[in-house]
Amino acid sequence: MDGDPLAVALKFGFLAVLYLFLFAVARSALKDLRGERGAAAVTPEGTGMHAVGGGRVAATDAWLVVLGGAGLELGSRIDLFGGVTIGRGADADLHIEDRFASTLHCRVHSRGNTYLVEDLASTNGTFLNGAQLSGEAALGDLDEIAIGETTFRFELALGDGG
Repeated sequence: MDGDPLAVALKFGFLAVLYLFLFAVARSALKDLRGERGAAAVTPEGTGMHAVGGGRVAATDAWLVVLGGAGLELGSRIDLFGGVTIGRGADADLHIEDRFASTLHCRVHSRGNTYLVEDLASTNGTFLNGAQLSGEAALGDLDEIAIGETTFRFELALGDGG
């Protein structure tokens, strides 16, 4: 019972493609675990971080101030206009280099005139003022959000509107 040479060649070809696919998946997972990023690395401009100047001053303006965390400049401000997702993955709006952060860890967004922080089913949890968050919670001026070893202070602009 000799096998058809074409069938044998197709079987070996299929196995080669399967092993290449598994190699690519393993390599991608290893890069993610190491925290490596490709040529499209996120820059401070790409994260929404900026120096806050004489821009908008209204009750709905808010930002996160970096209090601590690897890969982030202390004191940097992240504008929350449109909301922001935080995590160590490339899909996060704000990439943090924290080994305790999930790929998409949490989200800070507004609903009406209220800002909320929402844990996105992270492995190690999101903490609001030292208490572990379950689901989402409203943010107040100067509240602190902790993700592993990374900490932010929520600041709400309460200017005179002009």
